[in-house]
Amino acid sequence: MIRLFKFLRPYTILVILTLVLVYFQATSNLELPNLMAVIVNDGILLGNVELIYKVGIEMLIVTLIGTICAVLVNFISSHVANAFGRDIRKKVFNKVENFSLNEFDKFGTSTLITRSTNDITQVQNVTLMMMRMMLMSPMMAIGGIYMAIKSDAYLSWTLVVSIPVIILAIVVVASKGIPYFKVIQVKLDKLNLVLREHLTGIRVVRAFNRDKHEKARFENANNDLTETSVKVNQLMATIMPLMMLIMNFTTIAIIWISSIRMQDNLSNIGDMMAFIQYAMQIMFSLLMLTMIFVMIPRAQVSAVRINEILNTNSDINNPETEELTEKKGFVEFEHVTFRYVGAEEPALTNISFKSNPGEFTAIIGGTGSGKSTLINLLPRFYDIENGSIKVDGVDIREMNQETLRSKIGLVPQKTLLFSGTIADNLRYGKGEATEEELIEATKIAQAYEFISEMSDGFNSHIAQGGTNFSGGQKQRLSIARALVRRPEVYLFDDNFSALDFKTDAKLRKALRNEIKEATMIIVAQRVSTVMDADRIIVLDNGKIVGNGKHKDLMNTCEVYREIVSSQLSEEELK
Repeated sequence: MIRLFKFLRPYTILVILTLVLVYFQATSNLELPNLMAVIVNDGILLGNVELIYKVGIEMLIVTLIGTICAVLVNFISSHVANAFGRDIRKKVFNKVENFSLNEFDKFGTSTLITRSTNDITQVQNVTLMMMRMMLMSPMMAIGGIYMAIKSDAYLSWTLVVSIPVIILAIVVVASKGIPYFKVIQVKLDKLNLVLREHLTGIRVVRAFNRDKHEKARFENANNDLTETSVKVNQLMATIMPLMMLIMNFTTIAIIWISSIRMQDNLSNIGDMMAFIQYAMQIMFSLLMLTMIFVMIPRAQVSAVRINEILNTNSDINNPETEELTEKKGFVEFEHVTFRYVGAEEPALTNISFKSNPGEFTAIIGGTGSGKSTLINLLPRFYDIENGSIKVDGVDIREMNQETLRSKIGLVPQKTLLFSGTIADNLRYGKGEATEEELIEATKIAQAYEFISEMSDGFNSHIAQGGTNFSGGQKQRLSIARALVRRPEVYLFDDNFSALDFKTDAKLRKALRNEIKEATMIIVAQRVSTVMDADRIIVLDNGKIVGNGKHKDLMNTCEVYREIVSSQLSEEELK
């Protein structure tokens, strides 16, 4: 957690002010029992009404000062703790934003969400408690011991017995509870994973009638988390009754010893009452420390998980100096080999080809042949193992990631639309795009017709995940989003599968006519989509087994012939 406290530096003045206010709050609390003893001993017992009024007014003033300090401490500490949590969330979000897909695969989405929300909340809450109590509790405990001894030194023997017992109980319970907190966070990750898979895969769950199975999975994860939470809460709950028991026995001992001493005129009622209050203050200070110690172990586990994100360096970093060129739209793969982390065999081996502006390059192959992997390498979502990938004659590892991706218009295989309006989604890659540009892009993508039929047109609402649109509509909107950007290189990752053959043909024809100065690379399953390509690259088990036009490949590439024959009849081939 100490590593995370660097985020408190901008609020150093406020933290110092809080500590000063806590000091005055503690001082006022410690002064009240002493003033009460004066009222009892010198006022009530001696019948001095004037002294009672005088000291009573002093008590009111001290109480008012303590109350004002307490209110200000709560206000400032809440502001600082929430700003502290906000800054950590911002840092974690920015860090995750720069992760390569390898880091996403390493952590997993569910745990990244938990670490960005629940874990940061745990650290934020314990920081708030520490600002309010970490200094307050020791001051009250030490000050209470001093004032208690000053009030009646003989009675301090009761504290010598009770305080070590309380400290020992806290240490024993906390040491047994700490291991549970890490387990709780891990099980919370598991619960989030199960819940997220169920919600995102609800169509598959219902299609296969697996509702009961998913409910059982959720109940198992939920009960597992509940049982562990109950165990640790039961363990920590023993501290409070134990503290109260010790406090009550301490009070009985103080009253018993004081009554004996009063018979010999060695003590008086006022000092006994003050000592009891100081003893209670000491006990409650230790109780406050206990509350912090209960929260710190869980926050410590959360801090470790947050620091894991902050200390993880992305595999993909920008070069110190960027090489620029005037070329536009040139793509070249030179002997590229790529292997996923932990994989035994490369996903791509010795991939080499070129694609120039105005050319339409198609990539086809069987399932698992590496088509989407190849597309994901170009925007540098992953770094390659061997070889080089060049855009405009520059190795992408020597190019700033933002510069590289500004040259690319990617339409991913899994269509993703963000909640908002159609116009918002289309402007995702070019915020300043005009309405004319949106209309032109949607016409090319064959989306303008259904958009214009909607009551609000481009201002029509898109639900989360685009659930209020069909698969084909989402694909066309996703294609239009890339077209609005007007990049140098277009990457289409199997984006025509949800389109009928007529729309597919019209879309490809419009793309051909419009994109004359850009490079277009399309991954496709349909042979009809790639037949008119300038270059067809055939992949099989991560290797290029064919490279050329349709007619050439029909004569030279057996894999391509098998794909074609599985989709087209002999009459269609003629």
